[in-house]
Amino acid sequence: MQISARNQLSGIVKSISNGVVNSEVVVALPNGSEIVASITCESVKNLELVEGKPVVALVKAGTVLIAADLNNIKLSARNQLTGTISHIERGAVHSLVELDLGNGLGLSASITVKSAEELNLCAGQKATAVFKAGAVILGVAA
Repeated sequence: MQISARNQLSGIVKSISNGVVNSEVVVALPNGSEIVASITCESVKNLELVEGKPVVALVKAGTVLIAADLNNIKLSARNQLTGTISHIERGAVHSLVELDLGNGLGLSASITVKSAEELNLCAGQKATAVFKAGAVILGVAA
């Protein structure tokens, strides 16, 4: 599969909580972190999702925010993955921030150059990637 979503994280379905219209799917990643996806109940059925099934979580870099310090701050965004900035590529308007999550996992965020400058982001710095459960698309092997 070739897809434009920069973040493609393989994992295993840990749990599924079904609602009336949407379901919450928790995906366990190889580094011990978890990603929460909010998808329709119909998608859970169509993808034949069950606990233990391998999935790929897709997250566009433009939906990922970077926080340099979340101490004592509570957010409604379910996905908060902490790692170390491995690389920053600065463009004219946007910067691409690469976050090393450990165990060979990485996550990219596309943020404005101004935001990167205001946060004083640099390689080697600890940071947290933040994104909402609705920004996660799940895929399975056909």
